[in-house]
Amino acid sequence: MKAYDKYLFWLENDYFDDVTKEELASIKDNMEEIEERFYRDLEFGTAGLRGIIGAGTNRINKYIVRKVSQGIANYINKKGSNAAARGIVIAYDSRHKSPEFAMEAALVFAGNGIGAWLFDELRPVPVLSFTIRYLKAAAGIAITASHNPKEYNGYKVYGEDGAQLLPDESDLLLNEIDMIKDFSQVKIMEQGKALQTGLLQIIGKEIDDRYIDVLKTYCLNPDIICKQSDTFKIIYTPLNGAGNKPVRRILNEIGFKNVFVVKEQEEPNPDFPTVKTPNPEDESVFKIALEMAKRNDADLIIGTDPDSDRVGIMAKDNNGSYTSFTGNQIGCLMLEYILSQKSLKGSLPSNGFIVKTIVTTELAKAIAKKYHIKVVEVLTGFKFIGEKIRLLDENGDKKYLLGFEESYGYLAGTYARDKDAVSAAMIIAEMAAYYKSLGKTLMEVFEEIYGNYGFTDVEVISFTLEGKEGLEQIQSIMEKLRKDSNLKLDGYEIYAIRDYLTGERYVLKSGEREDLGLPESNVLYYELDDESWFCIRPSGTEPKIKIYIEVFGNDKTHAAEKLKDLNGKVLDILNKCCSI
Repeated sequence: MKAYDKYLFWLENDYFDDVTKEELASIKDNMEEIEERFYRDLEFGTAGLRGIIGAGTNRINKYIVRKVSQGIANYINKKGSNAAARGIVIAYDSRHKSPEFAMEAALVFAGNGIGAWLFDELRPVPVLSFTIRYLKAAAGIAITASHNPKEYNGYKVYGEDGAQLLPDESDLLLNEIDMIKDFSQVKIMEQGKALQTGLLQIIGKEIDDRYIDVLKTYCLNPDIICKQSDTFKIIYTPLNGAGNKPVRRILNEIGFKNVFVVKEQEEPNPDFPTVKTPNPEDESVFKIALEMAKRNDADLIIGTDPDSDRVGIMAKDNNGSYTSFTGNQIGCLMLEYILSQKSLKGSLPSNGFIVKTIVTTELAKAIAKKYHIKVVEVLTGFKFIGEKIRLLDENGDKKYLLGFEESYGYLAGTYARDKDAVSAAMIIAEMAAYYKSLGKTLMEVFEEIYGNYGFTDVEVISFTLEGKEGLEQIQSIMEKLRKDSNLKLDGYEIYAIRDYLTGERYVLKSGEREDLGLPESNVLYYELDDESWFCIRPSGTEPKIKIYIEVFGNDKTHAAEKLKDLNGKVLDILNKCCSI
């Protein structure tokens, strides 16, 4: 069915409510908008379904939520009555329509005989992941668009291990969703009946208590926190999202007395009025927090995104200024702190391992090597980190210590299978207090990491290419680059190319080929002869193409100069090849 035919179907079918039809009627003369809303079904990416809120098949709305939920219900019911009885956990964040979409999903599951555990208010996705495992549920969903702009919402799907679905399982689920050709196939139960029959259960504080209790077991130096608590000051912003209560609670319960919240960004607000996008990767979201930090002479600023799986920070340096840290830098600080402290305390396991994504800094390998800890690399997407926890720790003979990705996601425990900004905030605050007790700032510690392990500089560049034309352009860019086997960089030699779509690593001079041993993914990774590298991939969660670059230098200045040079040459290639 063509886009316009789909549009007419939605406009004229009695299944769709008057509000939806009014919205669609308002664009009846805008063929470009009709095409954009209906040219495809909203697609699953590395973090589930995500799209602009509105009427249409390429939008997120209650009808798409119902259809996807019906597909998940069919997927669960095919696993047998035990899976249906174990039920599904549902969480949501502060975005527009999040509570409504969560309830729509719950009533579809109830209509299919599957017990739905729905949180009584917004919750972080790591709490959802923990709860799936704690309740031994068959699956979970989160209604969230993470750090996307306010116009977006989304739908993340989790398996029984608390991790987002891996490609094989995701393909099975997508097949179930695709088989629903008519919205009349969706079964939905009335809310009162769902509550009366017990197929809908509301969950609350008891889960929060268990979650917080588990997080506290990962605190390494509670005595240091107690000694620093009277003077150590933290500014925290939940960016109007789900982190407000759990982050403040865990910081309080491990001993921090001076945690000040940014009032303008404290309460849930789907419009995120003080920021362009509620993304702690963007230093600009800390503008108000920074002003507060200066007034209060705070040591640390912490920010979490709306579903509280990502965390960003700024920290005071010796000059009284505040420095922001990249996701790679935060991860390396956490890694050095956890490994060094466990080593000092004699609790570092000989069979320990960490997990990082392929686009996360190589500096992590140098840190892990010092402590004789194995590094496992996975594709972008925290579900792959969760998979390694299950395979190597839960079902293997290794001990998981930390997983992180450059996009500000960290998990330092096996209680969950998704990145956790709540526990990361706890560890970061503890780490900063510990180093302050030694007379060191976080920036000084990171400078020591550079000195001990090597000087590196990293940049991530994103190009937003929205809509149907943008999607086609992104696909074209990857196809053109993949066909160009004679790619040249002035002043650099490309030693090898990893093509994660074909699953091969190709050494240019020797012609040697080897299997990458990872799932298929539309990613190109270029290894240079001086250990530098760059990688190009479409984003799985946003209409973007992303370029990652890392260089190693003799010192900090040299690394920065190399990064600027390589950055320019990589962008030149993309402009010549693809006119970005």
